[in-house]
Amino acid sequence: MNLLKKSYMDAGISPEVYDYCHGISSRMKDRFAQIDQVAELNQIKVLRAMQKNRVSAACFESSTGYGYDDLGRETLEAVYADVFRAESALVRPQLTCGTHALTVALSAMLRPGDELLSPVGRPYDTLEGVIGTREVNPPGSLKEFGISYRQVDLLPDGSFDFERIKAALRDNTKLVTIQRSKGYDPRPTLSVERIGELIAFIKSIKPDVICMVDNCYGEFVETIEPTEVGADLCVGSLIKNPGGGLAPIGGYIVGKEKLVDLCAYRLTAPGLGKEVGATLGVNQAFFQGFFLAPTVTAGALKGAIFAANVYEGLGFPVVPDGTESRHDIIQAVTLGSPEAVIAFCKGIQAGSPVDSHVAPEPYAMPGYHSDVIMAAGAFVQGSSIELSADGPIEPPYAVYFQGGLTWYHARFGITMSLQYLVQENLVKLP
Repeated sequence: MNLLKKSYMDAGISPEVYDYCHGISSRMKDRFAQIDQVAELNQIKVLRAMQKNRVSAACFESSTGYGYDDLGRETLEAVYADVFRAESALVRPQLTCGTHALTVALSAMLRPGDELLSPVGRPYDTLEGVIGTREVNPPGSLKEFGISYRQVDLLPDGSFDFERIKAALRDNTKLVTIQRSKGYDPRPTLSVERIGELIAFIKSIKPDVICMVDNCYGEFVETIEPTEVGADLCVGSLIKNPGGGLAPIGGYIVGKEKLVDLCAYRLTAPGLGKEVGATLGVNQAFFQGFFLAPTVTAGALKGAIFAANVYEGLGFPVVPDGTESRHDIIQAVTLGSPEAVIAFCKGIQAGSPVDSHVAPEPYAMPGYHSDVIMAAGAFVQGSSIELSADGPIEPPYAVYFQGGLTWYHARFGITMSLQYLVQENLVKLP
């Protein structure tokens, strides 16, 4: 018995599960080499942006209070703008999560009487309360402020319904929001190229409309970002890809300078904008996490492809499938039963470095329309660039896996998820 197999067995993996998973991973070297090439290109892009903007040890100093003249904050935002090929950036610990960053951007752009359009179907659950599309909405939704919402679903094959999108663009359509990733919907993730095609179509009909991309889970998966193909704004979370596993909190908004300035006024106060906002000791983690982000994202992407092949080989529907091109780090696996979703998540939790002794259970999580189970033994709470899995306990009982700060940890976590399914007699190995 080789040393690696013995290590897995000592960690609780059966020989049969190890052999099945090892056989799959051994066939993926060529695919992984392509991912490494993308990571190297993105690494050089980040490095050059840091060198151009003269990142120095002084940038790691902290500010308090108002945060005036914070060299690190201003330099970091210049680095983000360069990497995303954008005019300006807002990168702040005061942006508490991706949903908050999106809410700031939407609230900054939209006024009473405006309409928000989603041409890619229903947005992620936590945005429903923000927009006001639920039967009972929380206080402060866009709907409460007289902002209407319209959506056009994707066609059954995942393509855009251009005819209905054209009809949905009205005189008062102020902003189009494009969610790149799938959310809790096993649909194809949008490539940057497809996002560019959609934006070009929309702008050909209504040139003045603002096109905003929810870029969560997609950063550094490709060599270009949505702001390079026409997006006016691009929004994301630092506890996902661009934080590199080191950012303890935060979000970003990049894009046209006048729009980013409006977002800054909404985040802080009109007239203050980007001038205030103490960094409170996070600058070094933000810089270093962003520097590591291309390789960390590559590890998570390898884990997603491995998961697709492991579960596709067992007959489960997976999106994307094991051979498709990748445009985010999320892997959807439709397991078909609540018991299987729970067992999968328990395996991911058991494979984590933090709280591995805890067994996750479904619960009514704020912002979601059904009970959700979440597995995340992370160093940063809720960090989904770290090994994590979650899913709503509702048909078709799909689980969404993402993250892994290293490929080796992602591989171990997926192997452990299968071990739990096998132990519960929910899966039979071939």
